[in-house]
Amino acid sequence: MKKPALLLAATALASCSAVGEEKPAEPASVHADMLVLDTHLDTPLHFEREGWSFADRHALANDLVQLDIPRMKDGALDGGFFVIYTEQGPLTPEGYADALAFARERSDLIDSVIAKHGDAIAPALTAGDARRLNGEGKLIAFKAIENSYPLGEDLSLLQEFYDKGVRMAGPVHSATNQFADSATGEARWNGLSPLGREWVAEMNRLGIVIDASHSSDAAFDQLLELSKYPIILSHSSLRSAYDHPRNLDEERLRKLAAKGGAMCISTIFMSEMNMSPARAELFGQYEQIGGMTPEEQAELTRKWRELDKTEPMWAADFDDYMAMVLRAIEVGGVDHICFGADWDGGGGLTGIEDISALPKVTERLKAAGYSDADIEKMWSGNVLRILAAQGGERAN
Repeated sequence: MKKPALLLAATALASCSAVGEEKPAEPASVHADMLVLDTHLDTPLHFEREGWSFADRHALANDLVQLDIPRMKDGALDGGFFVIYTEQGPLTPEGYADALAFARERSDLIDSVIAKHGDAIAPALTAGDARRLNGEGKLIAFKAIENSYPLGEDLSLLQEFYDKGVRMAGPVHSATNQFADSATGEARWNGLSPLGREWVAEMNRLGIVIDASHSSDAAFDQLLELSKYPIILSHSSLRSAYDHPRNLDEERLRKLAAKGGAMCISTIFMSEMNMSPARAELFGQYEQIGGMTPEEQAELTRKWRELDKTEPMWAADFDDYMAMVLRAIEVGGVDHICFGADWDGGGGLTGIEDISALPKVTERLKAAGYSDADIEKMWSGNVLRILAAQGGERAN
């Protein structure tokens, strides 16, 4: 639980030296006293694993998961957006039906796991919920959709997922779909499809935050233009740090900021992803980890860690990451930066391998001269502002 203001003041007074000089708080303490959110948590793919519990502490040496309740507390991560991710399939009625069934199951799985551990974590629907839960000392669980492909061509399904608690969604993932061109897919629509434009209107009507991560440049431009409310990039890197179509260029970051949105800085695509045949095979298995036996899970982890020794997935580290974060702040401003490292979805670098490393980010931001208030904006304030700004024109 965060310290109330009076306790913070008392702590500060007690830390004064004999000559009356106030000692600055340690960075870890400063970080722990902030409301800290991450906008893209892929951890739900672990929730159905046999013999695995979200409430247990796991170690990177013998488990691939990067986030669990104990390590959330280690890193003072107060919560974030747990993702309903659906792999892209064929743009057919059968493909849509299969994807919808999967997305519904994944949404229900998130709900059941959060409810199972209700003593530690609880669902949130609004910015107010997040602040209330934080004040109560509970972790915060928002829900998001990565890839709106499961909606098929039926936008009324957005209402269903809104009712299930979804408060952020992106139109597309790594391949172009019925809504939009992907940053890494074919340019079929030159941005958004006609259905994608209707998707924007329905998202605005419901009051769901639009997530432009994975969208092509043209789709990003149109999302920004068409949305009545600020949009977000839940897990994206800067193109000036590494020239990749998945990343956002600085001019678009300025445009995003000018319209009140925010870019949540990821740890991915700061280099080319070393997707060798061996890594691709392991990634395919990783996406099915929920159906593996404990022995199969352990073997996958062993092979993954062995491959890490000879073929690291990313050629970047924590210092590179912080250089990009500081540049993004310089370009977009403290009111338009947030964090979404892509934990359990390919994120993590040397020096920032799992969620427990988050206090190091705050330490670097403090060293760069940013105030506690500005740092907390980037950890949570900007995200909650954007969430609260969604008008939502649905009938009550």
